[in-house]
Amino acid sequence: MHAYSQDLRDRVLGALERGEGPTAIAKRYEVSRLWVYQVRKRWQEDGQRHSLPMGGYRRSRIAHKEVQIRQWIEATPDLTLVQLSERLAEQGIQIKVPALWHQLDKWGLSCKRPVNLAITHKFI
Repeated sequence: MHAYSQDLRDRVLGALERGEGPTAIAKRYEVSRLWVYQVRKRWQEDGQRHSLPMGGYRRSRIAHKEVQIRQWIEATPDLTLVQLSERLAEQGIQIKVPALWHQLDKWGLSCKRPVNLAITHKFI
């Protein structure tokens, strides 16, 4: 999916400035009426005539805590992902277990998996 061109945005905003209706503009430029409303809203609220950036790199919410997380795992090898997530929550960092696992995997770290007691009792 690509953003509409800046030229098209400028033509739509120009038509809005001339007092044309969003429905007529949408038909003329073959765009959705919702998109015309979104462009107008962004222009009125923020003064922005350009599109929002799409995609790109997002830094991890816990990247700055890597050293501390490594220390926690080293000090408590049987620490689970849930416990680690709770420790981070105590410091004001909300992160779900799958996202936490993904980041730890990137760093080459792992946490203990909790043992399902129902499975262990079957083999006793």
